[in-house]
Amino acid sequence: MDPWNSAQDVVRCTLCKTPNDPMYCDVCHIHLCKDCVETHLSDSSKVHNVVPLIQYLTTLNYPKCKKHPTNQCELHCEQCDFPICAKCISSGKHSGHKKIDIFQSFEIKTGILEKDLQELEKLIYPKYKEIASNIPVQKADLSKNSQKLTTAIDKQREVWRREIDTIITNLKYKVEEMESKHLVVLNKQEDEITHTISEITQTIAELKKLLNSKDVSLVSEYKSRNAEFRRLPPKLKVSLPNFRPQEIHTDQLIKQFGSLSALSFTTEEQDYSMPPQGAESSPPDRSLMDVPRVITTIDTEYEGGICGVTCLNDTEVWTRGEDNMMKLYNLQRKLVESIQTKSGNTPQDIAVTRSGDLVYTDYNDSTVNIVKNTQIQTVIRLQGWKPRNGPQGPQSQFAGYISPIPNQQHSQPQQHPQPQHTDIMEALRVMSRNIEQVSTKLNKLDLIEHRLSELERNVGNVNTELKDMKAKVNGVEESVVFIIKQYEDQTKEVLAVKKFVCEITNVNENILKELSLVKSEFENLNERH
Repeated sequence: MDPWNSAQDVVRCTLCKTPNDPMYCDVCHIHLCKDCVETHLSDSSKVHNVVPLIQYLTTLNYPKCKKHPTNQCELHCEQCDFPICAKCISSGKHSGHKKIDIFQSFEIKTGILEKDLQELEKLIYPKYKEIASNIPVQKADLSKNSQKLTTAIDKQREVWRREIDTIITNLKYKVEEMESKHLVVLNKQEDEITHTISEITQTIAELKKLLNSKDVSLVSEYKSRNAEFRRLPPKLKVSLPNFRPQEIHTDQLIKQFGSLSALSFTTEEQDYSMPPQGAESSPPDRSLMDVPRVITTIDTEYEGGICGVTCLNDTEVWTRGEDNMMKLYNLQRKLVESIQTKSGNTPQDIAVTRSGDLVYTDYNDSTVNIVKNTQIQTVIRLQGWKPRNGPQGPQSQFAGYISPIPNQQHSQPQQHPQPQHTDIMEALRVMSRNIEQVSTKLNKLDLIEHRLSELERNVGNVNTELKDMKAKVNGVEESVVFIIKQYEDQTKEVLAVKKFVCEITNVNENILKELSLVKSEFENLNERH
């Protein structure tokens, strides 16, 4: 049997596996039944020494000497602290040393073992359990503090986001304002140039009419406006604004945003004081009432009456009856929670762990079950034994207190020896360790699930922020493209105006040439007349 996952079974014969009157071979170290003894003794390769198992367990054997293996040690050297035989004494190596009988040394060592066991079970082990119980509380505080820090960081991020949005809005407003001012100047200049072009066009038409009319009177009244048109409109020089992004200094941003204080670990020595010599550890002195006081009366509605209770805390109590329901009541007589057993059987007993989880034993199902977050989990399934009673009292440390009794189908006639008390206690200690390991793993799973949910929320927040940042970047890119396009359009307009002015200049020069020719012809005509 696996000692970690099963309770103690009856002693069985190593050869035929039957639980008959046990014998024991001191040479081969195996259990035998009476029917198999003769078969075992027929093996002549060894000199067998078969004795009743009880005689073997109650008879102490002399240890073999380490230096003289053929001799048995009958004394114990206190200075060297190991058993010695007659040859060790005659060798003179232990002369002057204090020697005592080997069984007297055994009794002394046994007393030391019992004291160590009592100290471990009643003082050291509970102290370690108390320290371990504080770790989940510290983990919960750590989780709360981390959540608090995360909330503060998110709040600061929103403040910075609003400030950045305000800065961007102001910059965009300034861009629009500068654009409107520039457009006013360009529109005014465009109107003036358009008006001048109109006048020049009209003048050109009049000059052509004069030239074709051959009317001396009209030509004599002509007054040139070329000097006026030679004064070209002033060239508008505009220094277009540009955006100069500053270099981002991460260190300065971190200082302005805020920083986390450093995480520090300190250890504090915990005092451990030994109890006075001869004093036994006892529970704290609690004075009991001479007459019980009724705190409240609760109608549990169990048909056969209430069969057991265990306190969850100072205001709530778990109850069980003769059905398959376990009910949690408060002192105000209100039903807080009710849970049905996993198998549908009547719970044999109930208890509460230090972490507040309900534990119940199922006699018919041979299981010990724990209720965590309304989910029932089987932590022990006994083989050949049935659980009966558990610990009673608030916040009891469950594990190692379930009292197993032999299963009827495995029980044997009274003449067969039952498992010894020490074997049962060892099995219970194994059960205790199993339950503690399962409970620790369940707590770790709860913490892992909590951290996973936090990570999922954080990933969602990061994705949302990335989408917002991408949208803002796209908006900035669109604004920059729009400004560049406007600048290109304005540049094209200025170039067109320059081209048009050059054309006007060329036209003026041609007109001047034609006027010169007209003047020359007119002078020739005067000379002829």
